[in-house]
Amino acid sequence: MLVTLFRLLSALPLPFLHALGSVSGWLVYVVSASYRNKLKDNLFRAGYSSHLSHVIRESGKSMFELPFIWCASPQRVLRTATIENWELAQAALDAKTGVIFLTPHLGCFEIIAQAIAARTSLTALYRPPRKAALKPLIEGARARHNLLLAPANLAGVRTLFKALKRGQAIGLLPDQVPQNGEGIWVDFFCRPAYTITLPAKLQQMSGAPLILSYAERLPYGRGYVIRFVPFDGNLGETPEQQMLAINHAMERLIARCPAQYIWSYNRYKTPPGVTAPPKTPQTTKRDA
Repeated sequence: MLVTLFRLLSALPLPFLHALGSVSGWLVYVVSASYRNKLKDNLFRAGYSSHLSHVIRESGKSMFELPFIWCASPQRVLRTATIENWELAQAALDAKTGVIFLTPHLGCFEIIAQAIAARTSLTALYRPPRKAALKPLIEGARARHNLLLAPANLAGVRTLFKALKRGQAIGLLPDQVPQNGEGIWVDFFCRPAYTITLPAKLQQMSGAPLILSYAERLPYGRGYVIRFVPFDGNLGETPEQQMLAINHAMERLIARCPAQYIWSYNRYKTPPGVTAPPKTPQTTKRDA
């Protein structure tokens, strides 16, 4: 039933879906206290409280655009996207070094894999959804031409590394909370966040460059601008230095369009089996 509903919604124009999303964003914000509190807490502590009303609307758009992104034809989806700085990735692919794309929960991150797969083979790390009803919908939507899914386990990590050794591209969500043993505690917007160490490990093992990416959602359903950004700076030697460097790079990327980050995501949770970080005074970044 859910798949059918998404397919029906995917036939609607993107401007109409985004308009529905704006309204639904406010509705969820008003009705759900837990959602409202989590969003405000993360947003305000990061120093972006002035963007609150915009964040509420963009959060709703991010949900209502999913039927279009997942179920419309790839040709129709990609017609809504403009690509900037793809030459960064193409240079690495031409050199056969492989590419590690790092994409946070910023803007319409779901469209980025499709845009990359339209140009080259991409293997993306994938964690099945907790709700079984969503599995066929999400896996079917992401199983596109040139887009391969690697499970979030040891076999999947081997698949990612093999793709890099072949000079191909892989994709990771660096701000997704990993499971026990897959991360370390480092700051993200001045708060300890359990952060996945896999991107730095794969980079150190393969020598493949890190390229950041995000898809900015344009106003009034006019589509998206997918941008590729080089990773600036040195990863460092220790896991703590490496993951802090990546988190700071994500912060700079989010600062480009802070209203489109998924601030309601429980980024600071302690996964099962993981020891919580020592309690330290929490600071708030100055409003941007």
